[in-house]
Amino acid sequence: MQRTLGRALLLLAFLAGSHQAEAQISLKNNLLYDASLTPNIGMEVGLARKWTFDATFGLNPWTFNDNKKWRHWLVQPEARYWFCEKFNGHFVGLHLMGGEFNAGGVKFPFGIAPCLHHNRYEGWYAGGGLVYGYQWPVSRHFSVETVIGLGYDYLKYKKFPCEHCGTQTGEGHYNYIGPTKVALNMIYNL
Repeated sequence: MQRTLGRALLLLAFLAGSHQAEAQISLKNNLLYDASLTPNIGMEVGLARKWTFDATFGLNPWTFNDNKKWRHWLVQPEARYWFCEKFNGHFVGLHLMGGEFNAGGVKFPFGIAPCLHHNRYEGWYAGGGLVYGYQWPVSRHFSVETVIGLGYDYLKYKKFPCEHCGTQTGEGHYNYIGPTKVALNMIYNL
């Protein structure tokens, strides 16, 4: 996982250095991921007059009381096209995503994922989708951004009968279609 993140940051640094006239770099934090106790960091670099490359990494390493788990990591690279100028206003993009999860013993509101209350699932996922967003520059160095994405994820998992038990009772896969990205980003422009 550290090797993958290191390679992604090295690629971003290379891209920034090779496009001196167009490059701008921004560091991001998704407040909605923070609300789900998932520390995260993102970086966006300008590639051309209306194109940028964005990459987000999130990690939730926590096991809560009574062995409740919502552990996962996520990598989400994204190419963006800006309608007016980069880092300002409306944009659309194409994102990929992948990661691993180990979740169980949790009860979400509104009946979301009821299977996680009495079972534990661990596995991996990969997918992608389309995004739309808007960025508001607040000052020379700070911006706020909202993003929504819809797409597809393939999930491969192993199922366990409860959050504590270690005996595997099944395995399978799931094809998910729906929201794949929701963000309220606080941005620092370097």
